[in-house]
Amino acid sequence: MIKESALQPAQAAFQQQIDAGDYWLHRIAAGQTLRITDLEGNQAADTLFFNADDTAERYSMSDTLRGQHNVFLTAGSVLRSNRDRVMLTLTADTCGRHDTLGGACSCESNTVRYDLEKRAMHSCRDSWMLAVAQHPQYGLTRRDITHNINFFMNVPVTHDGGLQFADGISAPGKYVEMVAEMNVLVLISNCPQLNNPCNGYNPTPILVSVW
Repeated sequence: MIKESALQPAQAAFQQQIDAGDYWLHRIAAGQTLRITDLEGNQAADTLFFNADDTAERYSMSDTLRGQHNVFLTAGSVLRSNRDRVMLTLTADTCGRHDTLGGACSCESNTVRYDLEKRAMHSCRDSWMLAVAQHPQYGLTRRDITHNINFFMNVPVTHDGGLQFADGISAPGKYVEMVAEMNVLVLISNCPQLNNPCNGYNPTPILVSVW
């Protein structure tokens, strides 16, 4: 569902551009609003969410899909935790659909999907691992890298139940916005993937804003 936001970028308390291949790890307090903007179009923002006060509680794809009876996210979607509690609610979306099933790229998936020589290419899992290593104060480990959301990524489900990594449906300036229902840690890998059409084979920056 397309729904625009009434929030003004000039009034944001925080803004930061995240280049393709970089990560962003930030605490969002309950009641704050996070917006992710696709600056140039067809980018994929691979995102993990954790309860900032107890990181054993994290975003759960299965609980979220069961709760909303839909495999895609858009305005009105509720993100649920592995304890089946509401973590965030999507309040605005000008893209219209976001992926919950495609997962994140890794050296292993690069090898299986593309070629042995692609194994060493940078991946979202690499970015998350770097974030965990560089920010021990949050208490995250590699075991905490589980389900993720691919904001702006287009992964249609085929008639026979398979997944197709298709051209993106986003465009420059499209955004998704969500309000935190608890204190959350947000870990984003701005995807560096060069081998599938999700970002037009051209990874580009995103912008994160907090009100």
